[in-house]
Amino acid sequence: MTRAVDFGVAKLLPDVDRDDAWLLTVDGAPQSYVDLADPEYVEFEYVRRVAHVVEAVCDTPVERDGPPAMVHLGGGAMTLPRRFARTVPDAAHDVVEADRGLAALVAAYLPWHAPQIRTHLADAREWLAGRPDGSADVLVTDVFGGARVPAHLTTVEFATHVARVLRPGGVYVANLADQAPFAFLGSQLATVRAAFGPGVEVCVLVEPGVLRGRRYGNAVLAAARCPLPTDVVARRCAADPFPARALDTAEALRAFRGSPVYDAAATDSPEPPDGAFTVG
Repeated sequence: MTRAVDFGVAKLLPDVDRDDAWLLTVDGAPQSYVDLADPEYVEFEYVRRVAHVVEAVCDTPVERDGPPAMVHLGGGAMTLPRRFARTVPDAAHDVVEADRGLAALVAAYLPWHAPQIRTHLADAREWLAGRPDGSADVLVTDVFGGARVPAHLTTVEFATHVARVLRPGGVYVANLADQAPFAFLGSQLATVRAAFGPGVEVCVLVEPGVLRGRRYGNAVLAAARCPLPTDVVARRCAADPFPARALDTAEALRAFRGSPVYDAAATDSPEPPDGAFTVG
């Protein structure tokens, strides 16, 4: 199925190897993969890495006034909210998707049945700016315009809203993409540290081939103003069918160098090499 949506052309492609599983692409770039029969199944390696972080954090005993509150900036086909509805069943989810046409397509052809998931059709940063202080335990950002992160979601001003909305024990997880010498990833690390302030811990999950400069690929950045369960995340990433390195704060700062990005000078993330993410 092919349909024009607000920000491109979306395709839903069935997986011939799994019944009732679908790949969603936008302008040829893989955007989401969902298995309607098994919502816990995650096809994309980087999405599993995001799940490893979030589930490790939620498995860590902490005192909360209520169930974990999760915010997902970028809805796509709702892969992670569907999974977390099973793996973190007491969590409440707010999912923000700017592409109304894409959201309608997903709701019509890839429906979900989890009342704890609420959707909001809005720009991610504008929606976040209106959220109360200290209202989220987990905030996941996975927003791409085609294959690039929009400029207004790469800045200290944006990350300051993230830090404000998170509770003291909350964690921020962002899906990014870059290649050596990692100028964009380095700038994002510096941006998050500038917004979160002294004492922030970070963890970067990256496939060894990307880390060694062999290819362009996804990197998952996690940040918190409390200890991160990096050892637990590292074990889960090492046991994955496609293992990844989990770099702690000191290792990440050695590997990725850059300066904070502010609104006045922000640009979209780098254009990926030809064919890096294109599907059929």
